[in-house]
Amino acid sequence: MKKIIILLVILGGIYLYQHFDVFHNTGGNDIHANPVNLSIQGEAGVLMDEDNGSILYAKNENKRLYPASTTKIVTAVVALDKGNLNDQVQVGNEVNLKTRDESTAGLKQGDVIPLKILLRAMLLPSGNDAARTIAIYIAKKDSGNSNMSPEEGIRYFAGLMNQKAKELGATHSHFVNPHGLHDPRHYSTAKDLAIIAREARKNPVFREIVSEETYKDASFTFYNRNELVNRSSSNFFQGADGIKTGFTDQAGHCLVSSATRDGKNLISVVLHSSKEGVYTDSTALLNYGFHREYASK
Repeated sequence: MKKIIILLVILGGIYLYQHFDVFHNTGGNDIHANPVNLSIQGEAGVLMDEDNGSILYAKNENKRLYPASTTKIVTAVVALDKGNLNDQVQVGNEVNLKTRDESTAGLKQGDVIPLKILLRAMLLPSGNDAARTIAIYIAKKDSGNSNMSPEEGIRYFAGLMNQKAKELGATHSHFVNPHGLHDPRHYSTAKDLAIIAREARKNPVFREIVSEETYKDASFTFYNRNELVNRSSSNFFQGADGIKTGFTDQAGHCLVSSATRDGKNLISVVLHSSKEGVYTDSTALLNYGFHREYASK
């Protein structure tokens, strides 16, 4: 009997050694490091090495899908290019464009808010009101036309978004608004969003904002909707430092995420997944990327 037990222990040890990829833990919910066995629920997904831009995993990466509020990454890129973080921006009558049940940051007409706080209002609680105010501020500033209507300002800003996307090589996208509410002419792809997110993360202010769990000052308190960076969430991911959630009925649940471990920087994009699936998908992609890096050393 002793010999049988010893033999079983030895065989078990050999099995564990041979399947180390499956059992090795890099921080939670690991998957097998073999991309053949990596699948996600989302309709499209991409994993990018942020440092060199290479694609480590792709599923329907060039399929046109609705990006929902991940659109706000593009809005932030344009705002950071064209605006001044310390500019005091007055909230105008664009607040009246609010639609029923949309996400807001609670801005009120007449509020005067620095651009760097408006960016937080847009990126953390996903305020569509903040996205509109940013878009109109940038449109008036860039065009030199301070008399633009909100609708004119949004159209002008959308042109800047499309121009920026094209410059970056995100050529399968077309944007018509700064917030991502559904419009059949407003679409992107998983690969394009990864390209845009990589550009956004070159800006230290953007990186700081999207990594924050909360922001609080005398006027506002904003909570980050991205559960990957929320330490009290069951979806918390060790090393996560961004980026942006999204949801509409047509887009499903979307998430552009980023994480850093041991000097390795990754960007994950998941489009048209489920409420929980978008997090399990993103975790699977990020863990694959870090596990892949570990296995190659």
